[in-house]
Amino acid sequence: MDTKQTTSMDEFLKGLWKENPVFVQVLGMCPTLAVTNSVINSVVMGIATTFVLVMSNFFVSLFRKLIPKQVRIASYIMIIATFVTVAEYIIQAVSLEVHKSLGAFISLIVVNCIILGRAEAFASKNTIGKSVMDALGMGAGFTFALLSLGVVRELLGNGTFAGIPVFGKGFEPWTIMILPGGAFFVLGAWLLFFNYLKQRAEKKEKVLV
Repeated sequence: MDTKQTTSMDEFLKGLWKENPVFVQVLGMCPTLAVTNSVINSVVMGIATTFVLVMSNFFVSLFRKLIPKQVRIASYIMIIATFVTVAEYIIQAVSLEVHKSLGAFISLIVVNCIILGRAEAFASKNTIGKSVMDALGMGAGFTFALLSLGVVRELLGNGTFAGIPVFGKGFEPWTIMILPGGAFFVLGAWLLFFNYLKQRAEKKEKVLV
């Protein structure tokens, strides 16, 4: 019992740090750069992607022994597309403004390499429990990455956090931060920071050994 719980937790935690889809694997760059101009957009896209990840991993793992190898990718895409449609309808029902803001990037979750990659590389070869924990970890890691960019870009680009003013009237917004170019600058800064932490941790491990 304990071994299974530990293994499941490991599957979850790897997506947050060791195998973070954005900061380590550098996947899903399209939504990462496009929708992170605000905190709300980042959160909604992260939650929507996590929902699709969890549901698609669940059903891919559930039907892994029934889906013929010759049509597995097409089958995975159909499963993923189904839940992307569900996610899009939910976002549209909750907030038309956010739905319009995210635009086509909600539909593009279907071709997000993180989701198809986890279905092919993990869910199709593991149990439902492990697959769901893997999806939750990857989804949480992806959401964390989107928020890391969204918070910085909105604070510096608009002087707000989730639409709430943070700085005084004298603050001069860095307009570039809410433009596509700003996304590259912030992403590059975060990648540099996390690579520094990774190298520092590796050096400490070598010293201890």
